[in-house]
Amino acid sequence: MKVIVCGAGQVGFHIAKHLADQQNDVAVIDRSVKLIRKISESLDVQALVGHGSDPEMLEKAGAADADLLVAVTLSDEVNMIACQVAHSLFSVPTKIARIRNQSYLKANWRDLFSRDNLPIDVIISPELEVAQALARRLEVPGAFNMVPFAEGKVRMIGMFLDEDCPVLDTPLRQLSELFPNLQTIVVAVLRGDRLFVPRSDDQLQAGDAIIIVVESSTTERAMAVFGHEEQKAQRIVIVGGGNIGLALARLLETSDRPPNLKIIEIDPERAKKLAEKLEKTVVINGDALNREILLEANIAQVDTVVSVADDDEVNILSALLGKQQGVASAITLMNNPIYGNLVGSLGIDVALDPRETTVSSIVRHVRRGRIRDLYSLFNGQAEVIEAEVLKGSEVAQKTIGELRLHGDVKFGMIVRDGETIVPAADTQLMAGDHVVLLAMADSVRKIEQLFSARADLF
Repeated sequence: MKVIVCGAGQVGFHIAKHLADQQNDVAVIDRSVKLIRKISESLDVQALVGHGSDPEMLEKAGAADADLLVAVTLSDEVNMIACQVAHSLFSVPTKIARIRNQSYLKANWRDLFSRDNLPIDVIISPELEVAQALARRLEVPGAFNMVPFAEGKVRMIGMFLDEDCPVLDTPLRQLSELFPNLQTIVVAVLRGDRLFVPRSDDQLQAGDAIIIVVESSTTERAMAVFGHEEQKAQRIVIVGGGNIGLALARLLETSDRPPNLKIIEIDPERAKKLAEKLEKTVVINGDALNREILLEANIAQVDTVVSVADDDEVNILSALLGKQQGVASAITLMNNPIYGNLVGSLGIDVALDPRETTVSSIVRHVRRGRIRDLYSLFNGQAEVIEAEVLKGSEVAQKTIGELRLHGDVKFGMIVRDGETIVPAADTQLMAGDHVVLLAMADSVRKIEQLFSARADLF
């Protein structure tokens, strides 16, 4: 697949890396000589200095035969024009643009991005997607990640295991014997720096980060099996009232059981706007690193602090101050990957890297075959994929054992006619099944091929 990425910032770099690692033909355009030099030295891609919306630059990047254009520069307007030029001059089939300004996304302007106006096929709104990711984490206390699949019937959940986990040092094959109604499969384990697909005789250890696929209605029971029985937060403080903080507060206000919610925002004008836009949220104007402001927010009685300011240091310090005052759980937004390795040692419970969410959203639209949904994990080392079994595909009518996908692929759950099935080696895949599985990066292309109808392969 030929892909052009406009923008070589953190998101553009990781999209290019993800796609290049899987043998796609990738070209990257950016105005910054420094960023393009970094890309050309680090990745096997074509790297060009210039404007992403410049027709000549797009032509040099191979737009005439490109399958996909991804516009993720820092400018919404450049992203939109790049998509327009790619459509009008080069007939690029699929255009994806990152749009930050929420004004463009209002319902009354929904016709703006139609093929007759601005022909953008997929719009990525990072702030809204990050807010949704944070809301999902709050929905499953104890998880560092949660993503729904198969119309919400199945969930991918990531969690850390501590010394109190009741199934440590137990072969995974015994879990179904110990908990016969447990609709859960452990599909990946991160142990130290090593990510692997566990075998049936592998045992979990304290300190492991695990990825499970679970039937959604059994989430609470599955979390308990792995030592997590935390209660859902009833009192939440959000640090930072930017687009992410506002979007998260709106999501929480409209949830089935809205929590007691407060936002701390340092800018007085922004705080005033927040108070006007939010109905059930207390807005506090002040510095979240000021002890008096934390006392005003009654931080000692808070269940969870969610730090989503524009500054990583503010997010980390406000989370730590909250924990120091007795907050049970701290969730922080971290844009700088340097801080990622410090999270556990600092005592922060969940750190969300917005790049992971955005990259997953974009890669979802790159996959061939019947890949319905996916989520990229651990900087692209693996993907959790929802694939549909097509009548003419290589997997149809075969058992999982016959596919011989040993080592780098783990089937998590099958949804058939609205019912979930825990897969085994002798489970036969039927046309119409939705299969949720984990594939290590090197096996993703194989999964694409297996789940494609034979005519789609040529």
